[in-house]
Amino acid sequence: MAPRLPPPPQPNEPDTSNNARLMETVIDRLQQQNTTLMEQNATLMQQNQAAMQSLEASRANSETTQRQLMEILAATRGASGASSSNAAQPNAEWSLESFLQHHPAKFNGKGLPDEADQWLRDVEKIFNAKRCPDENRLAYTEYLLTGEASHWWASARAILADARQQVTWEVFRNKFYEEYFPDSVRFAKEVEFLQLVQGSMTVSEYTNKFKHLVRFYTMTTSEEWQCRKFENGLRSDLKVMISSLCIRTFPAMVERAKVLEKNMAEAERHKRQQQVSRGPIASRGGMVQRRTPYTRPGQSSHVSGSQAVIPVGQSGQGGVVCFRCGGPHYRSSCPQLVGVKQCNRCGRNGHSDHECNMSGRAVMRPPNAGRNQIMLCFV
Repeated sequence: MAPRLPPPPQPNEPDTSNNARLMETVIDRLQQQNTTLMEQNATLMQQNQAAMQSLEASRANSETTQRQLMEILAATRGASGASSSNAAQPNAEWSLESFLQHHPAKFNGKGLPDEADQWLRDVEKIFNAKRCPDENRLAYTEYLLTGEASHWWASARAILADARQQVTWEVFRNKFYEEYFPDSVRFAKEVEFLQLVQGSMTVSEYTNKFKHLVRFYTMTTSEEWQCRKFENGLRSDLKVMISSLCIRTFPAMVERAKVLEKNMAEAERHKRQQQVSRGPIASRGGMVQRRTPYTRPGQSSHVSGSQAVIPVGQSGQGGVVCFRCGGPHYRSSCPQLVGVKQCNRCGRNGHSDHECNMSGRAVMRPPNAGRNQIMLCFV
């Protein structure tokens, strides 16, 4: 027989009320914990935001400080480099021995004004290229003065000292130009440049003089203005051809003028050679032959006894040639003119047959004689 199960427990009213109160207590505590956690989370977020702002400010301050340090370092390096270069340059770079290594020319004051101006320009070119200080420029320039120039500067410096005027490089430069290249010479050079034309000079000579005088022109010039001035000074034959090219660069214009001058000289030389070749040389039968010189009577060369071939212009009448027929007589006695006397016995003009004193042998013209040759009879 199966055992009996115990009866189910009966619900107890006091236990149900206790469980409900317990659940309410747990819920209250959970709500309190949730509220506390939310407050803590808000506090942490505020702290995190404050930390981020502090970090950003710290980074900005760090960059500013680093930039200031770099500027200070660069300024310090530049000041130290400038001071070291300024301290070393006068001693090492601009000693007298270093200056003389550039081989500057000495000046004795006996040259032309152009030479004095060019000498000072050459010396200044060395000073400017090496950035020589003014006090060294004056000392080294005084060292280069010799002879009369040295005596002149000693006197001029004494006058400046008596006037209690400070002697500087600019003062020396002005005094030098007043003495050796005055304004009157400079203005004369300027006028010479304005009146410069090629004339009988070659293009190379004209170009060199143009470049020499243009530096004395006081007005501001452009390359196009120089091209027009150079073009107007050329000879008329060259100017006509150069002006048609419309060149506005000075080197190109000079080069083209030289080429045209060379071509014109070659053409003229070729023309002269052709004129010379056509003069004493006659062409006969496709071959170039020289004319036979004049054969005087009594020489060994005769043609048909007493007949000789005489070129026109070399006859016994002093080279007389008729402008009408080409014969060895004046035009007034030409047989082709009406009313002129002509001898049938000797063939000469100016007398008749009964006035002829010849032996009766008449002049005969060979049928194959040249156009410029005649036959004369000699007794």
